[in-house]
Amino acid sequence: MPIKDLVPQGAFTPVEINVLVTAFEGALKELQLVDRTDPAATTLAKRIIALAQQGERDPVRLRERAMNGGSSERN
Repeated sequence: MPIKDLVPQGAFTPVEINVLVTAFEGALKELQLVDRTDPAATTLAKRIIALAQQGERDPVRLRERAMNGGSSERN
């Protein structure tokens, strides 16, 4: 499932959605998740969206934080 399908309508600008997609695609690649219907992929997408809703806009930090369980800690 594309991350765009999980993004609440109107929550992000098109540019911000591209950041979410970049973070999600990078995480899928790093974790070698090829099946987007895998519950792990859905969980990952939801974490990225939640972090973005908290204000994170850097795709690398979104990816890393989502893969680390959605931790709100910043390095």
